[in-house]
Amino acid sequence: MLGVSDPAAAPAVPVILLGGASGSGKSYLAQHYGRPALQLDNFYRNIAEDQSDPMPRTAYGEIDWDDPGTWNCEAAVASVKQLLGTGETSVPKYSIEQSTSFGRIRVRLQAGGQVVAEGVFARTALAALRAAGVPVTAYYVDSPRLVTTLLRFARDVREHRKPIPFLIKRGFALYRADPAFRRAHLEAGFVPVPKRELKRLLAAGKAG
Repeated sequence: MLGVSDPAAAPAVPVILLGGASGSGKSYLAQHYGRPALQLDNFYRNIAEDQSDPMPRTAYGEIDWDDPGTWNCEAAVASVKQLLGTGETSVPKYSIEQSTSFGRIRVRLQAGGQVVAEGVFARTALAALRAAGVPVTAYYVDSPRLVTTLLRFARDVREHRKPIPFLIKRGFALYRADPAFRRAHLEAGFVPVPKRELKRLLAAGKAG
């Protein structure tokens, strides 16, 4: 467990959480406007854990990497709290292509910065962060699902994230699930905002 200082004594740093479909632009926004950016997908579980603690499966029998059961929520929340309480934290360096982490990455809070966290499991993270007493402003990156589907597939192929047959099956599954996925985020407290408008808010420091 990470050493975490008392969050009540932490500075009032804005924590902005970005949710949205895979490929909607969450990582782009966090990397360009976060000071720092915190990629919650780095807390995916290692595939080796599937041997001793089986992960959720898709309808076609493969590990369902879009299920929160493949993600370490407790470690992600602890890392956010440590970042706020001490000004820095350490996160796994995760390879989506190999489904395994290799070493760790230091993340430091910049003076006057805003923490922008994002990830596929932002909805799970939002509930856990609020339960832990961390103040969060949550936005859903609103994007047409066909555009998101095409951008996601192009990115995943370019980055060799998974075998092509898996990406095709996953793409169809995510396309069908997108309306329910969006609705669940809004019901959880995310505010839907188009990517262009989020760029403007984040750049102006008015998203927190």
